[in-house]
Amino acid sequence: MASGRRFRKLETANDLKRVMTTYYAKLRYLRLGRPVAWITSGAPVEILRAMGVTVAYPENYGAMCGVSGAVPLCQESEHRGYSRDVCSYARSHLGSLYNPAIAPMGGLPRPTLLVACNNICGTVLKWYQAIQQETGAPLFVLDTPFVHDELTDHSVTYVRTQLDDLVGWVTEQTGRKLKPDKLTQTVALSNECVRLWTAIREACQARPSPLNAPDLFTNMAPIVVLRGTKDAVGFYRKLLAEVEARVDRGEGAILDERYRLIWDNIAIWPKLFRFFKPFIDAGACFVSDTYTGAWATPVDDTADPLDGLARTYASVLLNQSLQYRARDLVGLVERFQADGFVMHSNRSCKPYSLGQYDIRRLVTEATGAPGLIVEADMADSRAYADGPIGTRVAAFLETLEARAG
Repeated sequence: MASGRRFRKLETANDLKRVMTTYYAKLRYLRLGRPVAWITSGAPVEILRAMGVTVAYPENYGAMCGVSGAVPLCQESEHRGYSRDVCSYARSHLGSLYNPAIAPMGGLPRPTLLVACNNICGTVLKWYQAIQQETGAPLFVLDTPFVHDELTDHSVTYVRTQLDDLVGWVTEQTGRKLKPDKLTQTVALSNECVRLWTAIREACQARPSPLNAPDLFTNMAPIVVLRGTKDAVGFYRKLLAEVEARVDRGEGAILDERYRLIWDNIAIWPKLFRFFKPFIDAGACFVSDTYTGAWATPVDDTADPLDGLARTYASVLLNQSLQYRARDLVGLVERFQADGFVMHSNRSCKPYSLGQYDIRRLVTEATGAPGLIVEADMADSRAYADGPIGTRVAAFLETLEARAG
């Protein structure tokens, strides 16, 4: 650990870099004739992988742009009439289409297919329509009913019917057929990846926590873009081994853990380490979050794989009620013995951010833990104000100290 550093760097950081570099390199140098699908993060990728379709995630690419500097790409879209109120992932990714010369890696490889699922937000539908207009690639939209209370059987049937349609559509577009044994194998790899990722996240119940929020955010990438692959499983086995070793040695992600916090919403990618520095300096560790847990739901492998996929992808966090999300956050606060929680009011992600003031109230009433809401954006750094955010963080840390004192 470098002198003066107050956090421990993961030894598997190089493994993560290798896995993700290989993923994007394979996208860039595809075998001739292999179909490429651009897909939303909440869509059933296992089906496409089982049918031999290469997948790319514009949302993950938007996060990458956020880290490297998304503003010039966002401006490319804004110059074409897109409002700054539009999702910054969409603006930065569309900007990479309009001007690949300024985009990381020259942008994603052009798509053969587009698959959008509205279980995360409605913006993806218009985003993918814009992609379709720009690229000419055919678009399949998967509609999932909102879960107001409990997921109903008729909703599962409705989604399952669409998955059958998706299989037929991919075959029509590519000539590739779905092999049941290949789908079973892919779902099994997906579930093993989820099992490992869940074990990694749950290990943070230890005191001190072996991981902090920036660790969780950066290491979630494979479960998003490589779900259902051996590469993801191999990486998470290594990461879990390192995390368990930290727990055994009593080593925390940060030095002198004093406070335990929960994070809500997408990471602030352009300011990832700057934002968390005052927390780290104060001994506050973010031991869990709602964001990276969104990919920790397994597929029911006791049922027909397509039925299991229908149930899983209709039940993602953002497709459920405010009361469900409040209960989820209460559970995290209690299970991880958190002293408080921080909610990112994300200018770009309205479905994730609307209702946060009500959720904060419900969680504090149920647990007594104080909650801080900070306003920023997941990729567009122009929405980040150092002064106001720094003031609110400092006041929140003073509250934690007074409660502990």
